[in-house]
Amino acid sequence: MKRLITRGLLLVAVALAVPVCTAQAASAAPGGAIVTVVPAAPGDPVDTTQPVAPAAQPAAPANPGSVNVRIDKLGSKPSQPVVIILLLTVMAIAPALLVLGTSFTKIIVVLSLTRNALGVPNIPPNQVLAGLALFLSLFVMSPVLSKVNHDGVQPYLNGEKTQSQAATDGVQPLRTFMLKQTRGPELQNMIEISKEDKPKKPADVPLTTLIPAFVLSELKSAFIIGFVIFVPFLVIDLVVSSSLMSMGMMMLPPVLISLPFKLLLFVMIDGWDLITRSLVASYS
Repeated sequence: MKRLITRGLLLVAVALAVPVCTAQAASAAPGGAIVTVVPAAPGDPVDTTQPVAPAAQPAAPANPGSVNVRIDKLGSKPSQPVVIILLLTVMAIAPALLVLGTSFTKIIVVLSLTRNALGVPNIPPNQVLAGLALFLSLFVMSPVLSKVNHDGVQPYLNGEKTQSQAATDGVQPLRTFMLKQTRGPELQNMIEISKEDKPKKPADVPLTTLIPAFVLSELKSAFIIGFVIFVPFLVIDLVVSSSLMSMGMMMLPPVLISLPFKLLLFVMIDGWDLITRSLVASYS
């Protein structure tokens, strides 16, 4: 009986001594070593400490607060955030590029002049004319856009070219297109206005000078085409006005009488098809 009581008291003492010994050993161990206390069986020493080496921790970075980002490294594809930033930038300047860097300007002006020549300023609606001009511009510019994608966009996304190289090679097809459609007097005028050194060849003209010259050339061509379109409708208006005056019907608006004849003439010659063919052929 006494032996059982002695063993019970010994076990209770060991249980109470384990937390205290563990805390003291952890605080005294160098480098934060973990000390494990193993309870002894009856008849053995009360406690035995066995230090255990700490587990290897991964080395911390030299400067955890620094972040290194490489966006222009040859041979590595751009990260997704960089691609998203570039896409948002292109979307922000897309309207200006569409209006000033493509055939959209001339096409929309010619279509608007045609509508005014017919004498129906609201038919077709502006949305229809803008949509037709947009898709005709995409049709005309599709070879140029394909070359821009092939020479600049895809090599950059695949890591074959840096950002500066892709921009230089990608804009070259667009520059060639604008130079081909730009008239010499407009280009010379913009070079003189810019007060910069005269380039040795047209390919050396900066885009800040080339784009305004291209837009002025497109407007001039559009107004020339518009003049040719206006002439036959003007003749119809003159004939109808003279006929009404000769019959003494001066109170009847000539436009009301000439409009059906102009529409009939435009339909008979297939005017919309003729205009679109002429516009597309002017860029071929």
